[in-house]
Amino acid sequence: MSLLAGRRYLKMNGLGNEIVVVDLRGAPGEIAPQEAVAVAARPESGFDQLMAIHDPLAPGADGRLLIYNPDGSRAGACGNGTRCVAWAMMEDREMARPQGDGLLLQSDAGLLSVTRLGADLFTVDMGPPRLRWDEIPLAEPFADTRAIELQIGPIDAPVLHSPSVVSMGNPHAIFWVEDPAAYDLARLGPMLENHPIFPERANISLAAVRAPDRIELRVWERGAGLTRACGSAACAALVAGARRRLTGRRATVTLPGGDLLIEWRESDSHVLMTGPVELEHEGVFPAGMSEGAGTSGRAAG
Repeated sequence: MSLLAGRRYLKMNGLGNEIVVVDLRGAPGEIAPQEAVAVAARPESGFDQLMAIHDPLAPGADGRLLIYNPDGSRAGACGNGTRCVAWAMMEDREMARPQGDGLLLQSDAGLLSVTRLGADLFTVDMGPPRLRWDEIPLAEPFADTRAIELQIGPIDAPVLHSPSVVSMGNPHAIFWVEDPAAYDLARLGPMLENHPIFPERANISLAAVRAPDRIELRVWERGAGLTRACGSAACAALVAGARRRLTGRRATVTLPGGDLLIEWRESDSHVLMTGPVELEHEGVFPAGMSEGAGTSGRAAG
């Protein structure tokens, strides 16, 4: 029987980034990859990320997050999903615990602090970026990760080339272009996500600098595909832009789903992401749900 059978969940979104939040505090074990695939395959609970809240292991943390992609793989961090979890732990009738306007959440990428700024507006401290080739990671050494030797298309006229690479808990490759909408990211994204240079695959972004404090971004998300928003990709793009002196250290990043305010704080190198959340509906997983159900993949639409 699935760990999720008969369990209540929240369907939320952060700028259109579809998030499912489930509270597993006190429950034994973890969600199996095939269970996450089964959840993603259900039209009412399809997601870009599934955020499972577990009992914390780190002293002082309010919860531990395990984050799943629709293909069952794990993500180290998800900024949009973390904001949704924060709302659930502060507002939901069953998931909320007594506390103020701040949370400390443990993830595979480290501890993430969240501060509430308004009813549905939160700031997540995503921690410092990882910039060395072996931290991202890449399959071979690059002394300068602001622009690595990678291109797609003909050698003398590449379609995309020289991405910046950053880890924000997940590997990110950012290609700087004039118009992100001019590329077939649904075709190029899978090829680049699975390029041999990325041993753990990578999130692929197309970024255009519209002003020193504004970036336009489209994202192919590792394990999820095209997405309306990706918080860690927005953070990676701001860091990469600042490193290449294309932007300042604070910018509005515009994604198809809306805007995120990103700041790469100079005092401690932490990246702060501010954005909204929205509750769509709540539901209950089927009581007879089994670990192997729905492993054929995510339903169309």
